Amino acid sequence: MKILKLAMILALFVAMPTWAESLTGPQNNAVRSANLYLSMQGFSRSGLIQQLSSDVGDGYEVADATVAVDSLDVDWNKQAVRSAKQYLNLMGFSCNGLIDQLSSSAGDGYTESQATFGARQTSACE
Repeated sequence: MKILKLAMILALFVAMPTWAESLTGPQNNAVRSANLYLSMQGFSRSGLIQQLSSDVGDGYEVADATVAVDSLDVDWNKQAVRSAKQYLNLMGFSCNGLIDQLSSSAGDGYTESQATFGARQTSACE
């Protein structure tokens, strides 16, 4: 297990794009944190920025978290699918209920379009 964890951490460093050199130290650290979060679960853009900048999260400045997240190449629709499937692993949702959960500012904060895409890729909307 320790080898797998180490491999994941090393992969994050190796995958650091060359443009990362133009980011500040805190922004580069926020990129590393964001990549780690994205390796564990689905996040919306706004949810990831909130996680990185929250006092109970990582505590980065909102501006640094935003720059970090926007510097990543993330398929937010794919993240919405991951989040939708994670919710369904925990409990049942109707299609509309899942879309509402994914798109709510109190939920995941996906756009309506992303939430709809994510939910429709699951059994909740079949």
